[in-house]
Amino acid sequence: MANSNMLQMEEGIREQDTMANMYFIFEIDGEDYGVEVASVKEIISMKKITKVPKMPDFIEGIINLRGDLIGILNVRKRFGKMPKEYDEATCIVVIEYNKYTLGLIVDGVKATQTIEPENVSPPPNAKLNSYNQFIRNIGKVGNSVKLLLDLDRFLEQ
Repeated sequence: MANSNMLQMEEGIREQDTMANMYFIFEIDGEDYGVEVASVKEIISMKKITKVPKMPDFIEGIINLRGDLIGILNVRKRFGKMPKEYDEATCIVVIEYNKYTLGLIVDGVKATQTIEPENVSPPPNAKLNSYNQFIRNIGKVGNSVKLLLDLDRFLEQ
């Protein structure tokens, strides 16, 4: 019995190790953003969203996803960017964060990306734009940059 529990713990640690430094990359307004892969549950196509009165502008409403009600946030609006018509690439990234399941509307999804710790650095101290506060780190991958979200700040009102 003790060997079985030890094996399960080791498998759990290996799974965490394989997800370390892994980010799910999505696009907003031509820029690449990332969240930790461990927080992403699934990606779904756009669905009819039920509006909820008196919510902040960036909260689009709720959807019924297989019997679960999920709040839907528009990442563009949260960043203060100009709205855009939804197209075939627009989708909802369903994340689990602090025991809550939420959907993030994004312009499109890219892939998962490993970004080694030596290629991750904090954002510059200068406030570069109105949504810089939502960026935890900046990942460098080849000649490109991935803006890694701070979900705590992004999700607080």
